[in-house]
Amino acid sequence: MLGKKIVLVDDEESIRKTFFLLLNKKYRVYPAKDAEEVLERFKSGAFDLLIADLRLPGKDGVELVSELRSKGYRGEVILISAHAELVDPGVLSRLRIGHFFAKPLDLDALSRSIDYLLTKDDLLGKSL
Repeated sequence: MLGKKIVLVDDEESIRKTFFLLLNKKYRVYPAKDAEEVLERFKSGAFDLLIADLRLPGKDGVELVSELRSKGYRGEVILISAHAELVDPGVLSRLRIGHFFAKPLDLDALSRSIDYLLTKDDLLGKSL
């Protein structure tokens, strides 16, 4: 699984560091502080999972996912936010955002979700 690439975008440095420490032993993790960094990374190569905070400087997480989808991103998405009341389930479905987590985060549940999203195709392929 070390070949799987995760881009994490959150404007809080402590969140980026926590995610990096949590995930870098299993995955290649690329932290970003805003949507523009993610869009630049997408230009230079594909990634398997985007973890995006809802509230970001400039474009928010939903706007970022929408733009990535319009540019051809087909990978998995996890949206996180301390403001769950701002999340529209219809938008999550339309943009194919696989999972939503409210802050403060349950890191064990988040880790299980990431593992599932990044291995489900492998598991489905083996069972066929």
